[in-house]
Amino acid sequence: MNLSLSTLQPYPFEKLHQLTQNASPPKGQTPINLSIGEPRHPTPRFIIDEIIRHLQSAATYPTIRGSAELRAAIADWLTARFKLPTGSLSGAQNILSVNGTREALFAFAQCAIDRTKDQPMVIMVNPFYQIYEGAALLAGAQPWYINCLQETDFLPDFASVPNEVWEHCQLLYLCSPGNPTGAVIDTRTYSKLFELADEFDFIIASDECYSEIYLDEDDPPVGLLQAAAQLGRSNYRRCVVFHSLSKRSNVPGMRSGFVAGDADMIRQFFLYRTYHGCAMPLYTQAASLLAWQDEKHVEQNRALYRAKFEAVLDILGPVMNVHRPKASFYLWPETPIDDTDFARGLLERQNVTVLPGSFLSRTAKGVNPGYRRVRIALVASLDECIDAAMRICEYASTL
Repeated sequence: MNLSLSTLQPYPFEKLHQLTQNASPPKGQTPINLSIGEPRHPTPRFIIDEIIRHLQSAATYPTIRGSAELRAAIADWLTARFKLPTGSLSGAQNILSVNGTREALFAFAQCAIDRTKDQPMVIMVNPFYQIYEGAALLAGAQPWYINCLQETDFLPDFASVPNEVWEHCQLLYLCSPGNPTGAVIDTRTYSKLFELADEFDFIIASDECYSEIYLDEDDPPVGLLQAAAQLGRSNYRRCVVFHSLSKRSNVPGMRSGFVAGDADMIRQFFLYRTYHGCAMPLYTQAASLLAWQDEKHVEQNRALYRAKFEAVLDILGPVMNVHRPKASFYLWPETPIDDTDFARGLLERQNVTVLPGSFLSRTAKGVNPGYRRVRIALVASLDECIDAAMRICEYASTL
């Protein structure tokens, strides 16, 4: 077996299971689970109908790239959403369909890391989506963590990374909007990263699966490709982005996403995927094409999250240090006690499940940025989120 498997930590939800397996929630309280970022808003009917209409295509092998029609629709969506120069993205050369961002984020590191070079490193934000860490380790690289703390508005301080680390960096994982902080990287920061990538020869991989869940309709998050185009890099050199329909369209079980960016890297990633597999079923491709072409359901989705943020923050604000994020559907409040004790106590006394922040981060420079924080995913209904917030408030006020 691959010896690097021994370097993997248990997944956050396995740690949560171990933490709470002997907990005894009050029987009179309905359980509310806000630990998992699984959207629970209704899936748009037109997406379900399109899947059903194309189910007979299950008898046909899909292509690895995805259909030309789907990739063209994705190119059109990216161009419109991120104000890219017309024609700068080609569905044939710059885009691959993938079965959700999770498998693609993992697989990309296996393709991108050159094991023959001395001490390859993968830099990632901290806290982070644990796939980044596992992908780095199993690709034979060493993770290097950049803390995202409240004093920097939960954004990574790239200036704190030593040159000797950049010299070994082959891949930088970004997540903007951030999971779990909701922080958004700006164009000025991207500009500095492009300079570093050119100087030290590494790839920037941006996980943007929360890009369409933002709270201000007039201020959508900037994307990596958008920043590149604004800075005259419309060939998107060294840049790849990962997008998914899971959050945008409330179809986490459909496993539909895409990778886009630097044509040369997409070409090489396609070669890797011809062996790796994971082609998207044709009925999923058909439904995905329609989903990327419709914005009305996405606007309605954002309105539902906006209402939940407004209600929950009014309840939690007086008793917890919690900020309103720019995007995503998470809250990242500070806890008055150890985050694991808080999460277990909240379950035992109020039957509400949240995820300890330390399960989403690692200790770097003597600091674990998730310590004494919890991630609250506002994925349940408005009424359930309000109920959960009131229970959290009641619990926190006793500590």
